[in-house]
Amino acid sequence: MNAAQYLQQRRGAWSELEQLCAQMEKSPRRLRASQIVRFSRLYRSVCADLALADAHHLPPSTVGYLHQLVARAHNLLYRSRFFRFRMWLREMLLHVPKRLFRDPYLRVAAAVFYGLFLLSYLVGWTDPSAAQTILGQQMITTMETMYDQPPRGSLFEASTMAGFYIQHNTGIGFQCFAAGLVFGIGGLLIVGVNAVVLGLVFGYMNTTEVAGNFNEFVTAHAPLELTAIVVSAAAGMRLGFAMLITGGKTRAASLRQAGSEALPVMMLAVVLFFLAALVEGYVSRADIPYEAKAAVAIVSALLLAFYLVVIGAPAPQAQNPLSHHPTWEQILHRSDSH
Repeated sequence: MNAAQYLQQRRGAWSELEQLCAQMEKSPRRLRASQIVRFSRLYRSVCADLALADAHHLPPSTVGYLHQLVARAHNLLYRSRFFRFRMWLREMLLHVPKRLFRDPYLRVAAAVFYGLFLLSYLVGWTDPSAAQTILGQQMITTMETMYDQPPRGSLFEASTMAGFYIQHNTGIGFQCFAAGLVFGIGGLLIVGVNAVVLGLVFGYMNTTEVAGNFNEFVTAHAPLELTAIVVSAAAGMRLGFAMLITGGKTRAASLRQAGSEALPVMMLAVVLFFLAALVEGYVSRADIPYEAKAAVAIVSALLLAFYLVVIGAPAPQAQNPLSHHPTWEQILHRSDSH
């Protein structure tokens, strides 16, 4: 039997693999265990058929068909796992805060950002002329013009601006993250520049006649947005320093490990930027009392502290045997099991 005749007899297996591919694409979770085993066997046999067809220079149409079938089956067999919201939620609510609680890069990024922010705020507040010189007269004029009226807007305008803020703020976060790849120092430079500019703007604007309008706009979303910038920088720094401090691993292995740890942290930053943009669009611009906006800021800050400190803190080694209160980790594991 020659190769052409053999492959002709194999067409039934090819059709069966096609049907299983279609079924997996439509509803993968409904496949029985026997079907999955059959699928893997058919995939391996069709790979052998492709090698045989290619080696014996069979018609291009046959070889092309087998190439497409093998590629289709390969993508289905080796694709990444389905996104599971509960698994993602457990990662974000359990593992990420614990990682951040002991993350030295987060502490460095926070110290640099908030230290320079407060210092620049004092400079802008006590010496407005210095802020004007550093920021430039054009930026100062733009800021004063932006806030010469109380922040207001319709629901349509709020939705439009929320979309803009999501794009703009997330862009800043990715800049901090990507700059961290420059041996970790690039992220600190971006964070430092943002801290100085924001601090000078906050300080200077509080010396002007439009200070009330400015504070009414920035108060509500400030905790979420500023924290997201710091978290982005910390994630980028981890990648950058992984190329310098390998811990005995190769640089590639060190970078892969750092990436697996930094990616969920960057995901948290994206979530914070998204929430900050929603608050900025729908709360900061809303015609509501300033006290309500300040309350949103306070609640956001408390939730961030709870997330990073209470959830992130390591559990005590010894627990009171008389206590039956479940830990945060037990609650998450219990909800995931259901």
